Formats: sequence, structure tokens, C-alpha cells
Amino acid sequence: MAFEFSSRYYELETAEYTTKEGNVIAYKRRRFLPQGETLPLLQEVTVVQGARLDLITFKTLGDSEQFWQVCDANNAMNPDSLTAEIGTVLRIPFPQI
Repeated sequence: MAFEFSSRYYELETAEYTTKEGNVIAYKRRRFLPQGETLPLLQEVTVVQGARLDLITFKTLGDSEQFWQVCDANNAMNPDSLTAEIGTVLRIPFPQI
């Protein structure tokens, strides 16, 4: 099971489960979320009308697929919640990779 180096799952250990029938299922161990306020702050962005997390992430971190880093910095399990309310101030962390 391989993930790109920029994936939030890249460094997680791969484990295996063997079913009663002998089938081996590979999976990644659980990822624990960091406390957002402990991540080094790059900048803050205020959500405006029509804001999209992928575009915010591309503009600030240079890669729209790194939205998960913004989620981590804002203690968000649901990415859509970050841009749901105009005026919300988002923490943008220094890239974790």
C-alpha cells in the first residue's frame, strides 16, 4: 500500500489483517490529528464569498491537495466546514512536508 510522500498517510505504518479464510488485508494504522494551535503559523486567511478550500490551499501552500494541512491547523474533521461561514479566519500552517 503506497501513498505519495505528500499524503497525510505516507509515514503511517502499514499493518495486515488475516481473515478466517486466510485472505490478507493491508491497511494503514490510525492517524491521530495534531492540535492545530501547536502547528507553526504561516499566515491567516479570512473566508470570503465563494471561497473554496482547495483554492485557498493552492494559493497559500502551492498545492490544492494539501488541504488536509489547513484542516489540521484548524482542528477540522470536515473540510467543508472551514469555508461554510464568510468571515471565518483560517490558520494556514507552514507546510508539514
